[in-house]
Amino acid sequence: MNDNVILSLKNITKTYPGVIALNDVSIDFIKGEVHALVGENGAGKSTLIKIISGAIAPDMGLIEVQGKKYSHMTPTIAKTHGVEVVYQEFNLVEPLSVAENIYLGQRFGTTFSNKVIEEKTKKLLDQFNIDLDPAHIVEGLSPAQKQLVEICKSISHDSKILILDEPTAPLTTSEVETLFRIIGDLKKKGITIIYISHRLEEIFRIADRVTVLRDGQYITSLKTEETTRQQLVSLMVGREVKESYPARNKMPQDVAIEVRNLTGNGVKDISFKVRKGEIFGLAGLVGSGRTEIVSLIMGSAPKDHGEIIINGKEANIKSPSDAIRYGIGLIPEDRKFLGCLQECSVSFNITLATIKKLCRFSVINHRKEQELVKDYIEKLKIKTPSMKQEVKNLSGGNQQKVVLAKSMAAEPEIYIFDEPTRGIDVGAKQEIYNLMNNLADQGKAIIIVSSDLEELMGMSDRVGVIYEGSYRGEVEKKDFDSKLIIGLASGMSREEIKC
Repeated sequence: MNDNVILSLKNITKTYPGVIALNDVSIDFIKGEVHALVGENGAGKSTLIKIISGAIAPDMGLIEVQGKKYSHMTPTIAKTHGVEVVYQEFNLVEPLSVAENIYLGQRFGTTFSNKVIEEKTKKLLDQFNIDLDPAHIVEGLSPAQKQLVEICKSISHDSKILILDEPTAPLTTSEVETLFRIIGDLKKKGITIIYISHRLEEIFRIADRVTVLRDGQYITSLKTEETTRQQLVSLMVGREVKESYPARNKMPQDVAIEVRNLTGNGVKDISFKVRKGEIFGLAGLVGSGRTEIVSLIMGSAPKDHGEIIINGKEANIKSPSDAIRYGIGLIPEDRKFLGCLQECSVSFNITLATIKKLCRFSVINHRKEQELVKDYIEKLKIKTPSMKQEVKNLSGGNQQKVVLAKSMAAEPEIYIFDEPTRGIDVGAKQEIYNLMNNLADQGKAIIIVSSDLEELMGMSDRVGVIYEGSYRGEVEKKDFDSKLIIGLASGMSREEIKC
């Protein structure tokens, strides 16, 4: 193995029933580089990092790490070689402190005390200029802070190869900058970063090389400085794809939903209207109250006062089932835990909210059920071996489509998309955008909550801005400007922003 190559994968193959996850994949990773892995959902990225970390074994192939060869890794072998993974889903013990989580399972001589690990944690945090209290209980941290704790936990294990899986998903712009600074520091120390993200702008900013996977196959590895965003997208999907937002054709109609002085769940006096055929965006920083507003509308959190008006009449919504009855459908931010039942089939999930319509005298009409499921699998292009496949075995993008199919099957008039494209690839994003646009063209009212400002401005007809639980005003499409929206979301007035 070349002295600079710290990890080499040769002819890695992994199959599951009905699916070839990886097919004869070979990649080299160089010491001290940031190496990005890109590809559509289902391309094989997650399988590859599980093989590197020893979570699963390949059917065929060879793994060579730091000059030693293995037919497969185990978690113990991987840790011996300094392989650490920070997954999208946090692996923290919430009731424990920051320090206890970072050094959980590690020993320091014959004695153990919180003081020792808190001192070590303080040194580690200071090394990377991270402003966290080592004694703070993790349960009370924001998602972004938990992400930093996960990274520090990996670094504390003397990692040589650090795998980051969609690390910026829960982070604000300033927190992303902190992460990038930490990655730069780790690179200087000779640590290899394997970076997985659907946000291509990040890859072009921090990655030295990028490897493209498609349908379980290795396509190519390129120096980032020698490729373009458009070329990378085409390699990922195997065809020319324009990263664009669909044109809006129809003018909005009558008001479908209005919230008046909605207060509770951490927000106060929120008022806005959304018309039929309109896509209305909700902008704000992480923790501003956007998702809290969604919870009030859906009845999953109680309101203190205020009104929700549906088609001109006040709606008495006290639970999500009430919201569904009033014709509101939610595609939630957390699709894995709130959007679908991971252990159940595609068919079960799609029909979950509409099962009563498929029953006659309390007996399910299985023919109708299969026709409905087949229709949505085809309509939304859900990639699955069968309708009986468990949702947990689908890619993130296809899980999102199952959640959307479940909502669409209930035939709502109002859709709420909360972070609809988080963690899904560029091809699936385009399909989601087109579906949203088609729903609006059919006269459906759509509310989209997104931390991606470009997405919000690309898809919305109007954007309402939230700051610390308060409504800061609206921006019409003709006035869309990132500086204006970010300024309002940061608590500035329009006059201050102009200055």
